[in-house]
Amino acid sequence: MSEKKITSSRRHHLKSVLLGIAKDLLEKEAAKVITDKEAYMAEHCHPLSLPGSAQELQDLCKKLHQDIDRIDEERYDLQVKVNKADKEIEDLKIKVIDLKGKFKKPTLRKVRMSADQMLQALLGSKHKVSLDLRANLKQVKKEVKEEPADVGDWRKNIEDKAGMDGRKKMFEGEA
Repeated sequence: MSEKKITSSRRHHLKSVLLGIAKDLLEKEAAKVITDKEAYMAEHCHPLSLPGSAQELQDLCKKLHQDIDRIDEERYDLQVKVNKADKEIEDLKIKVIDLKGKFKKPTLRKVRMSADQMLQALLGSKHKVSLDLRANLKQVKKEVKEEPADVGDWRKNIEDKAGMDGRKKMFEGEA
């Protein structure tokens, strides 16, 4: 089934009817706000009767100041709640925009990085990062082996070690 198009005169007529209804609703809402305000004021603000003596006037002023302080505290509390709710609404709007997501997730690629480059990327270029593993190692002192200071003649050493005379002669014969 095809949808019938509305003629422009019919569209304008419907638009004017809707605007008339909306105008009436707005007027009724404004009148309701005024009557609600008058009812609230009549309930919470009693008619002011000024007493004759100075002491009674001072007491009335003190009472009015206490009422003003209490109302200011309530107003402040409500303002804090409204600000908190507004911030939460803004955060939720941002989340909704993120969830709708016009952003495509990029495909991740393998990247070959040295440890120095990785630390520099994480910490930023301001910090000079050097991953010198040898510098971090514990220093160990080598034990020095004591060698006999006076080696002397090597031939004497061979004679001392040679238990058999034949071997000794072999060395001597070649020399």
